[in-house]
Amino acid sequence: MKKILKLSIVCAVLFTGMSTYAIDGNDDFNLHVLKGNGKLITFALNQVKKANLSIYDTTGTLLYSESASGKDGILRTFSLEEFPAGTYFLEVEDSAKKVRHEIIVTDETSVLSTKAVSSTYKADSTAKNTSVATR
Repeated sequence: MKKILKLSIVCAVLFTGMSTYAIDGNDDFNLHVLKGNGKLITFALNQVKKANLSIYDTTGTLLYSESASGKDGILRTFSLEEFPAGTYFLEVEDSAKKVRHEIIVTDETSVLSTKAVSSTYKADSTAKNTSVATR
């Protein structure tokens, strides 16, 4: 009986560790908001060597775009002084994924959300002649 109890506890710890890794796991990239100071926002993209950064308004109009690169990641600071109060979206796109984060601009501050509003994975080149079934 003691062996079964010990084995059950070991399995529980193992599965808990696996689910934690799946949640926090090694994504293609993670955006980390480093600081917000007034209307300045600073963020880092770890493990990303190349990415396209774009800022859109709520109607989908492109306001800013750049192609960024870095050896071990990308670190950017944006000044949103000229932006009127409202909601904007920072879109980060690399070769595998496109992620959108919300930016809230008020008269005094700008806040970049740490959680992604949306995330879209791109199909790789091997998926050209495949079909997807839905229910």
